[in-house]
Amino acid sequence: MKREKKTKKSQKSVGEDVPRCRLCGKTKNLTKTECCGNWICDDDDKYVLFSYAQNSCHRNHRRYTLCGYHHAEKHSGTWQDCPICRDSIETEMYVWYGTNEFNFEKLENPPEYEPTKCSKCGTIIILSEGGYSLSGEDYFCDKCTKLDYLEHLK
Repeated sequence: MKREKKTKKSQKSVGEDVPRCRLCGKTKNLTKTECCGNWICDDDDKYVLFSYAQNSCHRNHRRYTLCGYHHAEKHSGTWQDCPICRDSIETEMYVWYGTNEFNFEKLENPPEYEPTKCSKCGTIIILSEGGYSLSGEDYFCDKCTKLDYLEHLK
């Protein structure tokens, strides 16, 4: 007697109608987002304060998307065409918030922008990755920030 191989189709049929996190696909411990009503992991408790970890689907959507920002700021209308959101966030970060992997729906036709550069050495800084400091309107890469700090200690 030959054993039948399980196919993805036969495995999939169980629980097709079960709600899933729209970011990671998990089916347990879900909640709906307050901003857009999508199913998402109810996993805020996984985040360790000041760790900057991105291990929580719920927190990532709420904190790192235009959808979450728009809702938190109580703007009217939709985030996709909100002029207040657009004017409140630097273009590079606006594009990242609208197009990163924590979105259910990505920003169509994101605006172009010039890369952010260190005001001291000219190195390109990727704002969404951190590792920089800001003084007034000047950005400084991590290396120049450390050098400046060491100079001030003298």
